[in-house]
Amino acid sequence: MDLELSSEQQALAESVASFVDAECPMSLVRRVVEEGKDADELWNAMVALDWPALTVPEADGGIGLGQVELAVVAEQLGRVLCPAPFLSTAAQFVPAVVEAGSADQRRRFLGPVAAGTAVGTLALAEADGRFDVESLVTTATPSGGDWRLDGEKHYVFDAGRADEVVVAARLPGTRGDEGVGLFVVPSGALRVTPLHALDGTRPLATVHLDSVVVDAGRALGEPGASAPALRRALEVATAALAAEMVGTSQAIFDTVHRYVQEREQFGVKIGSFQAIKHKLANMYVALEAARATAYFAAAAIDEGDERRSEAVWMAKSSAGDCQKLMAQEGIQCLGGIGYTWEHDMHLYVKRQKVQAAVFGTGAEHRARLAAHLGL
Repeated sequence: MDLELSSEQQALAESVASFVDAECPMSLVRRVVEEGKDADELWNAMVALDWPALTVPEADGGIGLGQVELAVVAEQLGRVLCPAPFLSTAAQFVPAVVEAGSADQRRRFLGPVAAGTAVGTLALAEADGRFDVESLVTTATPSGGDWRLDGEKHYVFDAGRADEVVVAARLPGTRGDEGVGLFVVPSGALRVTPLHALDGTRPLATVHLDSVVVDAGRALGEPGASAPALRRALEVATAALAAEMVGTSQAIFDTVHRYVQEREQFGVKIGSFQAIKHKLANMYVALEAARATAYFAAAAIDEGDERRSEAVWMAKSSAGDCQKLMAQEGIQCLGGIGYTWEHDMHLYVKRQKVQAAVFGTGAEHRARLAAHLGL
């Protein structure tokens, strides 16, 4: 498996980096965090470049690129703390519909995404905060040819901005992989409560399903048999999130590297101190390890490698380890200024801490890998 980016993928990375540097400065991110401003102009610019169509299959009106290209974009967006709803749409909604929907459903729900007229997201986690199939308690009950959904979803990305939400639910009386279904619910049928999360750069919300009725055409595939499709979609979402965490870690590393080259103590740059060199070396090793595992996971998904699940577990674990080290050493190397609101470091650290928890913590993914290996 070749983990080097192709010339086309490298060109994509450079193009995305150039765009986000120009269109998503930290001043925009701070307006979102401090003033509650939206990022609609940024999202509209991304739509104009057909970014929402990136992972939508060509048959459904999209560009049809793969997980590696998604990782390339996600890494650059993480580097600038992009507040637009790209990841929720391209890495959560799209794979859920692709994996579980029929051909007609894919055209129906992904066509508007590819055209840039719809934003989507995935609602999975519930009160226990777990992002897995087994913990589902939201119910989907047959109701005169339609489906009635009852439950509550937590930590939903961009729920207040989404037009369509894929809701994971199970048939009454089922457990485990049995009875799992995915339902596309229009946002107007949902009650959304914004969550005041640690990270203000990415809107999270609680979605309330109070006897919400959807027609049979909005039940993706065969209701009750969607557990394998949901797991594959979750792997796509988790791998993309790991790549985004790599981008944010890169931003922290770059910030620290610049600072220690400028800050002086005792008349010399602090970057010349052996202790600082050791810290930066450890940060760099962790960063490159996280990047390698993130792109391996992306490539494994693209190539249908039988190790894709293990690769995703390793990617999220490695990204989680990396963010922990980056956050700790990043603030420590900056000293007192690293704790101030005026410096941007706290924005990166808060994004990382939230990302480390959603779609499973590093510890949870390591436990899955250990169980899989019989350890």
